[in-house]
Amino acid sequence: MAKEVRFFYTPDVKSGELPQDEAQHALRVLRLGTGDELNLMDGEGHYYRAEITTATGHRCLFRILHEEPQQRAWRGTVHLAMAPTKLNDRTEWFVEKATEIGVDEFSFLDCQFSERRVLKVDRVDKIVVSAMKQSHKAWKPVVNEMTAFRKFVEQEREGQKFICHCYEQSDITGSNTDGSADAIKPHLKDVVNVDEPCTVLVGPEGDFSVDEVRLAEKHGYVSVTLGTSRLRTETAALVAVHIMQLIKQR
Repeated sequence: MAKEVRFFYTPDVKSGELPQDEAQHALRVLRLGTGDELNLMDGEGHYYRAEITTATGHRCLFRILHEEPQQRAWRGTVHLAMAPTKLNDRTEWFVEKATEIGVDEFSFLDCQFSERRVLKVDRVDKIVVSAMKQSHKAWKPVVNEMTAFRKFVEQEREGQKFICHCYEQSDITGSNTDGSADAIKPHLKDVVNVDEPCTVLVGPEGDFSVDEVRLAEKHGYVSVTLGTSRLRTETAALVAVHIMQLIKQR
């Protein structure tokens, strides 16, 4: 059985030194020393093979032996913006699994019906780094600070923009109550473009408000469905990421 490749996240790889937490893991936990080889990733699309040159105390210095530029596994970009769940562990579970599947950017929304209005993004970022290393992702997803819903949707964004919600489209438009085709939300899988950047919004357990959906649509977001099942916030967000990944895979 092949030995598992273990990566160390080194964003400033040209410095020739592992970050302190990575150095501690390499030296104290894995018992690596001078002359041992390391597999590094910079989170910007490059892998490196390196050799430890100095291992003292909390410091681990290395020299790069080989650089391996990576190709993205998917086209366009995947950006998921969600309202954090009341329980932190559900949001953290989503972030971990979405990173493993593949995502470029996370945003967190403060919505009208949000159950959580404060989020420790430093902790979220650490979970992202851990999942990135475990799943061998060459690019580190961007983790944004929590943002008011209105501010987020009013910002200019490239590519496609979608908002997932459970309302009938006639509830949003106030028309098409006869069930005509233009009153039916498309499924996300049927509208994602392979090559374009894609941003998807997922609301809190109580859903977005009707006014929030209307505001998003006013700013170019298209209402979509993820199917007939009622999904928890973190489940819906993960389903959205998975759909985008299945369509955008090279």
